[in-house]
Amino acid sequence: MRQYLGLDRPAVLAYLGLVGAACRSEPGPVLPAAAHPVSREQAAEWVGRTLPTESRLHRFKWLFVDERASAGGKGGARVAPPDSLRFDVAGPFGSGAASAVVVGQRAVWTEPADAIAKLVPNYPLMWAMFGVARLPTEGDSIRGLSQDSVTIWQYAGPTDTIQYSRTAGNPVRLFAEVRRSGELIGRAETTLKPDGAPIKARLTVPRPPARLDLTFLSTTRATFAPDIWLPRVP
Repeated sequence: MRQYLGLDRPAVLAYLGLVGAACRSEPGPVLPAAAHPVSREQAAEWVGRTLPTESRLHRFKWLFVDERASAGGKGGARVAPPDSLRFDVAGPFGSGAASAVVVGQRAVWTEPADAIAKLVPNYPLMWAMFGVARLPTEGDSIRGLSQDSVTIWQYAGPTDTIQYSRTAGNPVRLFAEVRRSGELIGRAETTLKPDGAPIKARLTVPRPPARLDLTFLSTTRATFAPDIWLPRVP
């Protein structure tokens, strides 16, 4: 049975203002007080609106900035439903090349070993940068609400709390926040076309302060050979 939870329009507008502020500072929790417990089935329906339905190849420019320096270049991400992703990034002239294959919330392999950790502190945040929300894990407490074009939901586990909001329309916007033991780990905000193709994404990390921007150049349907999921051969 579908479950729809009401949210009055002033609350929606207030929430959207809070999400905008989330990209500039560290506000309080983004989940409105009007949120109610929801079923795993309802959460799965909301997540399903973000999941890829076909294999796609994303090409993008990336820029990483922290307190010490900045680095950038180009990259690609191959995403195959339901939850497989391979990314390859490099700086100018192939410098700083890194690759990884991720299935769900597990890295199958990474080259170099810290390829993901150097850029993204958390797998749900990584997926959110490509417009994909993750399902709750067993035992998570789930709260949320939905009205009109705005859907907001949260998973609270023993240590991690993951909050999402998705605003439908043209463009679509997906916002994700992850906290561990109450401490902010990072936030990701992604802008997408109505068909789910990402346009741009930004990840912000508070400690140490850092930012990762992706500007998507193209998204195309693709068929991947089996060996694309294997590590690169030197």
